[in-house]
Amino acid sequence: MSEREQELAQRAQAAQAGGAARYHESIARQGKLPVRRRLELLLDDGSFVEDGLLARTMDEGLAADAVVTGMGRIEGRTVCVIANDPTVKAGAWGRQTIRKYLRAQEETLRGRCPLLYLVDSAGARLDEQFDLFIDRQHAGRIFHNQCLLSGQVPQICILFGPSPAGAAYVPAFCDAAILVDGNASAFLGSPRMVAMATGEQVTAEEMGGARMHCTVSGVGDHLAKDDEEAIAVARRYLQYLPSHFEGKVPGAPAVPPEAGRRTISALVPESEKVAFDMHELLAALVDEGSLFEHKRRFARELICGFARLQGRTIGVVANQPKHKGGVITSDSSDKGAQFVQLCNAYGLPLLFLVDTPGFMVGAQVERGGIIRHGAKYLSSIAACTVPRICVVVRKAYGAGYLAMSGAPFDPDAVVALPTARLAIMGPEPAVNAIFANKIEAIEDPDERAAYVTARREEYEVNLDVFRAASANYVDSVISGEHLRAELVRRFDHYAAKVRAPVNRHHAVIRG
Repeated sequence: MSEREQELAQRAQAAQAGGAARYHESIARQGKLPVRRRLELLLDDGSFVEDGLLARTMDEGLAADAVVTGMGRIEGRTVCVIANDPTVKAGAWGRQTIRKYLRAQEETLRGRCPLLYLVDSAGARLDEQFDLFIDRQHAGRIFHNQCLLSGQVPQICILFGPSPAGAAYVPAFCDAAILVDGNASAFLGSPRMVAMATGEQVTAEEMGGARMHCTVSGVGDHLAKDDEEAIAVARRYLQYLPSHFEGKVPGAPAVPPEAGRRTISALVPESEKVAFDMHELLAALVDEGSLFEHKRRFARELICGFARLQGRTIGVVANQPKHKGGVITSDSSDKGAQFVQLCNAYGLPLLFLVDTPGFMVGAQVERGGIIRHGAKYLSSIAACTVPRICVVVRKAYGAGYLAMSGAPFDPDAVVALPTARLAIMGPEPAVNAIFANKIEAIEDPDERAAYVTARREEYEVNLDVFRAASANYVDSVISGEHLRAELVRRFDHYAAKVRAPVNRHHAVIRG
């Protein structure tokens, strides 16, 4: 081996080793894996090709400038990766870090393949900010590129550790963000900065921890217990998404729903006042083990997730009557909008399962902008070009029906179960709205109750799904036992349709 080859081997070995031993010991105490072990678990054996390994190896203590980038394969599919090394300057971004990020993003666009960000970084290095922040090719370009890549190729962020300040936008711009409980965090201002600016005393976990983001803010989509689980979740995401927006959506061998489940007809109570678990209906409907929820811990009144129906990959949006009665809130509007956009971007047909009293009402939610949030959700559905089927399970009231891709929002089909009820509002609020003065004028309690009951019975006649079917307002009323077969046939048919988006620059959406 020549001297130059020996020097190359030494430099490569030092770069691959990362930071000093004490930093490796520190991340081990936190339950973290080294960056290259993370990549080994993520990528197929022997598939990784690295770029920029020798970046800043002339500078002591800056192995690869704290980031590992390159290409590899996941289940045979090419992906690009950007992975912070927390043992080098706590994974903070330096001037070559930025160049390596941008290079990986450019390769992603050229190769039309998914991009995975393995984030564990203290943010930008303030002592190098002159070379990081101002120019067209500085750090902000990373976020600009993420915006341009959005909807072209899947972008998945695994947040293993911190992602503070501007770096917090890396997970926010991705299609999915997987956060490791106890270690991951994202915030625009650190607790120390917040204390200086506002006097507020708060911990990093309270302000931007993984659990908070997965349950309260909605920034996180999956909460993982450790690095290994987070990596497994990322790999599973890619099982449902194509490599790029014009690629073929992955499927799987068809399998029946889970055996031993109650039938859909047995699961769904006739009375809309009796809650049931929509997860049980989904288990009786889709291929066994195929449901993969998105934002499972956030806005639980709306279930969003990928599933398979006779092997075909679909997106599912379903009201959850077991949580808040299935009402649609500002948070569930945001959740639904993002998931609908995700499925539409990558060509996944959408199945909506409706059981909602409508949008949440009240002074607090109005002040919180529920109209804005709802408009964003409705806009995302109107923009869809993928096949959509609306299944009315039980109640479909008010704008909630529209938000679940009801007939006025032009789905491919509206299918109803015999338990379906469709109206502007339910019987109780409707009768109160229409006959409030008359009800108040009746002094005798028994007479008043009888009057209200009679009016509700009259009103409920128009809610009958068979009346809607007779008027040809729904395409099909079928029993729960036949629902799966009906949906399989319909999605097979609608898949052949050619759809073009409206010819314009883009819609203007409040929110």
